[in-house]
Parts: sequence; C-alpha cells; structure tokens
Amino acid sequence: MRLTLAAALLLTAVSPAAAQALHQYAGLALAPAGDRIAAVESSGTHGVVTVRSATDGRMLRTIDPCATCSYSGLTFAPNGDLVFLIRDSAAGNVRLSYADAKTTRTIATIAGIAQTPRVSPDGTRIALLVTLGAAKESGATQAGVRMIGEIGEKSDEQRLAVFDIAKAAATVTPLSPSGRYVYEYDWMPDGRGFVATTALGNGDNNWWVATLDAIDAQTGAVRSIAKPTTQINQPRVSPDGRTVAYIGGLMSDFGSIGGDVFTVGVAGGTPRNVTAGAKSTVTTIAWTRAGLRTVTLAGDQLQFGTLVPGQPVAPGFAKPASAAAGDGRAVFSADGRIAAAAIQDYEHAPAIYAGPLGSDRQGVRQITHDNDAAPALAAARSISWKNEGYDVQGWLLAPRIAPTGKAPMITIVHGGPSAASTPAYLNPASLNAALVKAGYYVFLPNPRGSYGQGQAFTAANKRDFGGGDLRDVLAGVDAVERVAPVDDKRLGLGGCSYGGFMAMWANTQTNRFKGIVAGAGLSNWVSYYGTNGIDQWLLPFFGKSMYDDIKAYEDVSAIYHAKTAKTPTFIYVGERDIEVPPTQSIEWWHALKNQNVPVSLVIYPDAGHCVTGPEQSADVRQRAIAWFDTYVKNAK
Repeated sequence: MRLTLAAALLLTAVSPAAAQALHQYAGLALAPAGDRIAAVESSGTHGVVTVRSATDGRMLRTIDPCATCSYSGLTFAPNGDLVFLIRDSAAGNVRLSYADAKTTRTIATIAGIAQTPRVSPDGTRIALLVTLGAAKESGATQAGVRMIGEIGEKSDEQRLAVFDIAKAAATVTPLSPSGRYVYEYDWMPDGRGFVATTALGNGDNNWWVATLDAIDAQTGAVRSIAKPTTQINQPRVSPDGRTVAYIGGLMSDFGSIGGDVFTVGVAGGTPRNVTAGAKSTVTTIAWTRAGLRTVTLAGDQLQFGTLVPGQPVAPGFAKPASAAAGDGRAVFSADGRIAAAAIQDYEHAPAIYAGPLGSDRQGVRQITHDNDAAPALAAARSISWKNEGYDVQGWLLAPRIAPTGKAPMITIVHGGPSAASTPAYLNPASLNAALVKAGYYVFLPNPRGSYGQGQAFTAANKRDFGGGDLRDVLAGVDAVERVAPVDDKRLGLGGCSYGGFMAMWANTQTNRFKGIVAGAGLSNWVSYYGTNGIDQWLLPFFGKSMYDDIKAYEDVSAIYHAKTAKTPTFIYVGERDIEVPPTQSIEWWHALKNQNVPVSLVIYPDAGHCVTGPEQSADVRQRAIAWFDTYVKNAK
C-alpha cells in the first residue's frame, strides 16, 4: 500500500491561486563541480528550468522551450551541460533534452512517460527509464486504470533505454528485457553496465520483492547481485566500481525512503549493514569521490553528513526542517564537498540552501530569498515523550495569537506507517493552516513505525498495527496537554492512508476523540488483501499472506469491532485508488450507519490515492473543517 507521507497530501495540496503566491523549487540538481544549481522554479502554474550560482544564488540562466509543457528529471553531464525532460501532455510524449551553453536540442521523443535520466561517466550517452504507451502515471498512488476486461493480464513496464548524446534517436528501443520493471539504477563507472533495483511483473505491486541486479549496457542481460531481505532504494556504485551501497529497511512503498545503509560487492554476495544500531534514519545517499554522503532524519533534525562504515554519521549540517531536491532529499557535488537542497520548515517557506559540508566557515546556508516575505501561519515546536520504553517525537502547531483559555486540538497521523511528519511550510491553502486559522492546535505525532529513531523503532509496529503506535499517539496527546492549553474534551483525529486506518481503528479503541476525518483508510484488512492492487506490501509487516494467517488480519480490522465505534466520522476516498480501494471506505460507512453513528462518505470521481487534485482536495478541506467545527470545536 502506498502508505508513505500520505497525510502530507491531505495537508499540503494547494489551489492554483495559492500556488501563485509561493515560489517553488523542484527537482534540484547540482553540477559536478558544485558551482551551479539547476531547478524547476515557478510562482504559478508553469515552471521553468533555471540555473543559479551555488555560491550566492544568482540567476545565471532560464530555459523554457515549451510554454505549455512541464519539466523534470534535471541532471548534469560530467562536462557541466544540463539534461532534462520536457513533458508535452497534449502530444502524449516526453522529450529527452540536452542543453549546452547556448542551445537546447532533443535527443529522443518517448511516446509514453519517462523519468530519471542519467549521463554516462564518459559523457557520451544518456540512460533513461521509459514506459512506452503508458496507461497510467508511474506509481501506485496515481489513479489506476479502469478494471474492465481480463484482469491482471497486462501492466505497464518501466524499462531502461540508452541514447547517444551526439545524435537524435529515430526510435526508442528499451535495453532491459521485457517483463522486468526497473525502479532505480546507477551507471557503473566504466560505462559498461548498470546496477538497478528490478522486479518481474507488475511494477506497482512488486517493489517489495525487488532485487539488486546488474544490467549489461550492450546486451541488456540481467545478473543478480543480491536478494535483500529488506526493501531497497537508491542503489549507488562506488567510484572504483567494486561496491554497491543502498538504503535498506522496512518501507511502506517505493519512494517512502528510509532505513540503514547496506553495502555489497558488485560481483554479488551478502549485503552488510554499515549503520546497524543507529538511532536515526537515512533517507538519501550519494557515493562521491570522497566517500558516502547521506541525508538523515534524527529525531526532529534534518542532517547532511559523511558516512564512514561502522561509525556514526558525522553531520555537516543539522536543522529542524525538511528538504526535497531532485533524486532524494539533497544533492552533492562529485567530490562530496558541496551540498544543496530546498529547505523548509513549518514557519519558513522553501529556499535553496547550498555550501560546503563540514567545518568550513560559511557552511551550508540559504542562498535564495524569493519566499522571505511569506508569513508564518503557525507557531511550531517539537514535542518529545517516552512511552513503553520508546523515545517518541512529534510536532505541535499553534495559532500565532494564543487562544483565550483552552483550545481544541486535531491530531493528524501520517501515512506509511514507514514515514514521518517533518516540517513543511504551512501554505495558506493547506488543511493544517486552515485548522490553525480556525483556532485549533494541530498535533503531528511520529509514533513507533515512523522514521527518525532507527530501524528497531520503524519495525516496532510489525504485526501490531493500531496497537503500540496508537498508544504512542495517545501518550503524545497527554504530553501536549502538559505543555499547551489544549482542551482534552475537544479533541479530533484525522489522517489519510495509514493515517486513515488509524482514524478508523481508533474509533473502536477509544472515545477520547469527538470527531474523526478518515481519508483512504482501511477498515477490513481481510477484504483489503484480496481487492487492493499492491498486496505484496503487506508481507514485510504481517509476515504471511492473509490466506496463511487470517486471524492476524482480522485482529486489526476495525470492521470486526464496529459495535464499539461511537465517534462521528467524515470519510473520503478516490474512485480509482488502487492502493486503498473505495470499497474499504464503503464498508466502514455502512458499519457506522448501522450503528447510527453520524457519518458522511464522499467518493471523488477519477481520483487516486488521498485525493490530491486542487479542486477536489479543496473540497476535502472544506468538509473536514466543517466536520471538526461541528463535532470537536462545539463539543459539549
């Protein structure tokens, strides 16, 4: 199930009008020399490719060859030229583009979708992940295709293709074999092949059984390197070509990246955990000429640092913030000395930070100021508490002007469960901002199962969904009430995806919350197993399939405890959600109706997971605020 930072989808989706006021930085790439930063920047609906100085943020160049297209996949060639993708939705294609100092030209046109271009070490070729004739967007969170005809006989294939930079390609012929979905890859330093994470069959469903493989750059032949016992992300090859590093851990889905760092020989072998026992979560790795560089979440701190196997990560930058930049959370120069990222927190809108890691005098610092005037819409603080032997952390958002007397509070549980709530600017159109403006405190806990406290903490809710993690959430509410004027008689609960499950499940376990909003939640893990599009994700968490251990799935299903549910609930879901089908919401709506519990269900047409389209998400926010106002703010 795509249970990653799904709560953030509910909280941060913005309307076009709101987006115009905020300057956005997406897809950051850092030149190998560390002197220039490329990004897709916008203050409205259309973004342009920009190149800035990594020293002071000065704009050096703007590239915008198609005013009706979108840009992505920015990456620098070894010589400093820029490669990126141009998506022309009207034409139904993606153009692989190459920009030197003066011109921009097309290398290949892909009839379908494409992502992750990477230039070969010698600068002569570009590799690209292509999905020819794609029936849907890449990823299980995207709206699924209509379930008609013979089911399960055909699915999109994402394959690896290679193009010559010197001349335009007349056709697109994938290199990797048919039937194998390629998720991520990295060039070998000699350019003769790739390391990749791949799986046979349906790409949305089989990432949980993906293997680490080598792909020959001439023949496309696949050789197994390792079959890890964890989910894997970001394979990176050492500069000498002898070793692969990757992030491995318990992850809810591809793209929800967090775990320990493992290494294994390119020739094959047993992966070795080189950060075992760390009380933090690695979210990004890069293998530079000076060694491994990482981005780490340690409690409430975002850290960029240097990793020496067997030693704690040495952070060269630490801040209570979050980052999103291109292929991961930060990008690094080829020599590992310079880092860059788009940094934000709850009170500060995104800005590009860049600079040298380590003890250099200036270090990583803010170099853009487009959003400096964006107002802080809430006061944020990190909250820590202990529960059942665990150190737990979360975030409390409060109105900028303190309410008179005690105020109501809404607890929002993030998706995942392998994910975390991390500081993200409160855009005025977000639900969090609307709640704070309406006089609510907002609590964002990171209970066991979350990132940020190490792998043992992330794995602590295996076969215990809604158990220890719910107790952590309730203990966190107690911790908040000890430090903030929160009215315990006016508490609400919300979340989407895994947060939606927690919202449904909590209704059967406690009467502490007066109103609930459940987005794309799971009410019945038994029926869910047989109807969702990604059943493989359940195996790392439950250990066995539902057919082999049905009681484990029944035990954590709200539907089996529906008689105890009393809390009024607003439910919403996308019609074409393949991660959590709308039938899960219909089952819970029906159960609450049967119990005469106030309930409302909205199924949004053609929407995917967590309903992220601007107009539909605005409707979700309006309904959620109205629901909380009725049953929480005005609770008696």
